[in-house]
Amino acid sequence: MPASPSPEPAPGRLTLENLALDHRDADGQPFRLIDIPLLAIEPGSRFGVSGPSGCGKSSLLHLVAGLLRPSRGRILWNNRAVSELSESGRDRWRRETIGFVFQDFHLIPELDIAANIALPASFSAWRLSGTEKERAAALAHRMGLPDPRRRAALLSRGEQQRVAIARALFSRPALILADEPTASLDGAHAAEVADLLLETATESGATLLCATHDPALLARFGQRLDLSRTAQRQAA
Repeated sequence: MPASPSPEPAPGRLTLENLALDHRDADGQPFRLIDIPLLAIEPGSRFGVSGPSGCGKSSLLHLVAGLLRPSRGRILWNNRAVSELSESGRDRWRRETIGFVFQDFHLIPELDIAANIALPASFSAWRLSGTEKERAAALAHRMGLPDPRRRAALLSRGEQQRVAIARALFSRPALILADEPTASLDGAHAAEVADLLLETATESGATLLCATHDPALLARFGQRLDLSRTAQRQAA
């Protein structure tokens, strides 16, 4: 029997403890890309991460998502140290907890809007349930996309990002990670996408952690972290 969309996860408190990520420059010299002694983000918060290109914004999101292992420290969701889980454990936690919005959308051009939105469900079932189809259609409507049967290849960049936000919301995540969600859009579309991202995160009660260099978007976050001030570019 096809799986139904996951129930809404319980809100979680995201805590970064003594978190560091070491890297090497083009000459092979080690340096510390990220160094955060302590950061606690309460459930339902809207948190912006800023800094110039290369300062570690995307890497921080990948650390939180469990796609990278920290060089030091822990990442906790409530009191669970997700950074210390096995690879399969991190995969499971990510599926159950996180919705990801990428700068470059990562849609499948051959699929239509509804199929792209429901893509998370396709990894656990051969066929979508009626409830899942209804949720995909409802999210498309919420994003201002009236024809869920249009192929992704025919969409504008602004429409593609709307689909990407809907896909991130499909599984009712407790944590939304957005990586430069407006970077590839013009000013008008960037403002529209920013509105939708913030509004839908608020409606769902999810925590939103957004990495951006867009000053207009960044100004809308009450809590912010400037990685250019926290990273210690020093020999590891």
